[in-house]
Amino acid sequence: MLRPMESDLGFSRAQITGALSIGLLTSAIVALPIGRWIDRHGARGVMTAGSCLATALVLAWARVESLRALYAVWALMGVAMGATLYEPAFAAVVGWFPVQGRDRALLVVTLVAALASTIFMPLEAWLVVRLGWRGALTLLTVILGVVTIPIHAFVLRRPPRPGGGNAAATRDAAPVPGLTLGAAARTGVFWVLALAFLASNFTTNSVTVHLIPYLSDRGYSPTLAAAMIGWMGAMQLPARLVFGPIVTRLGHRLVTVGIFFLQAIALVQLALVRRVPTLAPMVVMLGAANGMATLARATTIAEIFGPRHYGAISGAMALGANGARAVAPFAAALLQIALGGYEPVFWLLAGALVVAGLGLLVAPGRVRAE
Repeated sequence: MLRPMESDLGFSRAQITGALSIGLLTSAIVALPIGRWIDRHGARGVMTAGSCLATALVLAWARVESLRALYAVWALMGVAMGATLYEPAFAAVVGWFPVQGRDRALLVVTLVAALASTIFMPLEAWLVVRLGWRGALTLLTVILGVVTIPIHAFVLRRPPRPGGGNAAATRDAAPVPGLTLGAAARTGVFWVLALAFLASNFTTNSVTVHLIPYLSDRGYSPTLAAAMIGWMGAMQLPARLVFGPIVTRLGHRLVTVGIFFLQAIALVQLALVRRVPTLAPMVVMLGAANGMATLARATTIAEIFGPRHYGAISGAMALGANGARAVAPFAAALLQIALGGYEPVFWLLAGALVVAGLGLLVAPGRVRAE
């Protein structure tokens, strides 16, 4: 859709992709208040409103004529994204499911979500060829509204209260465990996790955007470099399938530490691609780590801090993690210029991930009793 928009609107690629960055930044900013709302009122209202807003905004996107209008649409789209994507969905799941079923439920959500690009990217390309980018967006608007609004409005419910609605049982039932956001923020492990997931997301988006120019400079064809990005995405699905069994054996904390180390090793291999001219290990490690990192963030937060205020804590961490996704392409380009090449950037990110992993390894254990 990028090229047709460039041709039709006359904007540069940087100007158009800047709108997406604005949306990602907005979604990071609204993650905390939306998380607090879900903790207090449940996910139904906010996700339904987010779906309605997203539907209206995609239709507005199909009709933009100016750069200002495009940026306004995507700034509001960030609000819709913050109300409908992973963070609110995870908060709804964590609130509903007990510890025994939580990881499996989160896995199902991420597996289904992973099919989005598999289904809709080819569909979008097919629609653009036949209907143009505006017609494609208009039809996608209909699909978005028909599918998401009824599901959020009529299927989502508030989590059942302890005791199943019986007053005496509810009074005697154990309260849902968990730290408040303020209490969590006073622990070292909160900040270790926040910085670690920030570094992880920054790494993922930096590599995705800059892999093609980096490998092209080293003699690889752009087609092969693009294929490597595709295979990295494909590795996420099997990695998520094995996440649960690995966590059962090793625990959430060790697996999360392992993910950061795996990303670091992949970056080192990428930095040494001139001496180790094979991309297979990097593709497998970085793709698998990226796939598991989404699950690790959701499950580790719930495991360490408890489910009671999960939405607020997850939203606070998303401010850094999702903000990193927005600024990573631009910031990595600045680092590449400042450090004189991509290799020092990869070494720097690898070091940050190792420090983050070691910090999580030595941070205090479960802190959710309150």
